[in-house]
Amino acid sequence: MRALRLCHVDTGRVYCIRSRGSRARGTVARVHPLPRVWQKALGIEPCYVVEVISEGYDRLSPEERERTVIHEALHIPKAFGGGLRPHKGWVSERTVRKLHGLFKGWREADRRPSTPTP
Repeated sequence: MRALRLCHVDTGRVYCIRSRGSRARGTVARVHPLPRVWQKALGIEPCYVVEVISEGYDRLSPEERERTVIHEALHIPKAFGGGLRPHKGWVSERTVRKLHGLFKGWREADRRPSTPTP
């Protein structure tokens, strides 16, 4: 998440799952926070689950899949406390495109062969 400048996202507490058979029309992915009552009852830190719905997600191109996951990660607030950020004011197509560009640049730089220093 550092490549996307989302350093507040603790990847050790974000889980990803693939589901099938959702009745949600047009939904490709969604993010679920663990409700505070469950955090308290189980004595665990806040965590999030990013769910991709196979029927829609599998039809996307690799770039659309990356943008979808970035979109869902943007819903995780800076406090990482179990809430969600709304679309208005933060989660937008413009922000997703910007972060996806950063990600692509980071990925391409990572693929370049390193030149040995003498």
